[in-house]
Amino acid sequence: MNVLMPVIVGVAASAVLVTATQTARSGQETAAAAIKTIAKDRTDTENWLRSDPSSYLAAIDRRDFGARKTLAVGRAADNDVRLDDQAVSAHHLRITVGSDTFQVSAADAQARFVSGGKALRTATLGPSSIQVGRFQLRLSHQGFPALIVFDPRSPHFREYKGLKYFPIDLGYRYELPLTASPRDEIVIVQSTRGNERRARRVGWFEFKVGATMYRLEAVRLLEPGVGENDISIFFRDATTGHESYSVGRYVDVKKLPTGKYLLDFNLAYNPACAFSDYYNCPIPSQANTLTVAIRAGEMDSHYH
Repeated sequence: MNVLMPVIVGVAASAVLVTATQTARSGQETAAAAIKTIAKDRTDTENWLRSDPSSYLAAIDRRDFGARKTLAVGRAADNDVRLDDQAVSAHHLRITVGSDTFQVSAADAQARFVSGGKALRTATLGPSSIQVGRFQLRLSHQGFPALIVFDPRSPHFREYKGLKYFPIDLGYRYELPLTASPRDEIVIVQSTRGNERRARRVGWFEFKVGATMYRLEAVRLLEPGVGENDISIFFRDATTGHESYSVGRYVDVKKLPTGKYLLDFNLAYNPACAFSDYYNCPIPSQANTLTVAIRAGEMDSHYH
């Protein structure tokens, strides 16, 4: 018995060592995969911004419906939205906004628009995009309906200068439970075009930076096209207006199989308004203004 004892202990110790090594290796592989995902997201975003027909830099015009319910679209100068393209009729479309949809109808006899890969003369659509000639028209609702025009020949593409990011730091990557709001509460989110946007407060995420605990409010915008599970976090921190964009930044959360959420500030990004005047972006609330510097995610590349 005494002879065998060291052997048994040695085997057990080896098993513990192997398990610890496997755990360390698994952790390294997980970290490497996370870094690879973050790096790919940044590369894809830059490539999209550089030349994609729906890039922020492709936006060339915006027309808010305001008190009007219908906007006219066409090549003639008397349209509300003028599209200078021979493939567009003089008076091509009439677009009427409803409470959460758009009625798109051809005005000229030969006029067509493309939606969902099909050439149509009339359709009732939710917030989406349609193609008219070389232009893409975004039917933007947000409770503040507008048409945003995108042109693949936009002169703004010449302004492209890439994006700036803080170095990847997995210390800003968290797996967190959502602390649900104790009651069904509607909050008002201010926007960059001056209108108020309604949202439901979903709850809060609490996390540590260093030894200090912080929390951010999560909301779901109550607007056409926003899904039941679409959770938004709009935040400001000590880098805002200095190293990062002056309005603030956004970060999306992903629900994990464990029921927790992935909150990764390395994937924090600037709103569309950081690149173009043709957007209407939520402004982070005072409650989501952090005193700590979150040096992760997108910095201010100064397109404005």
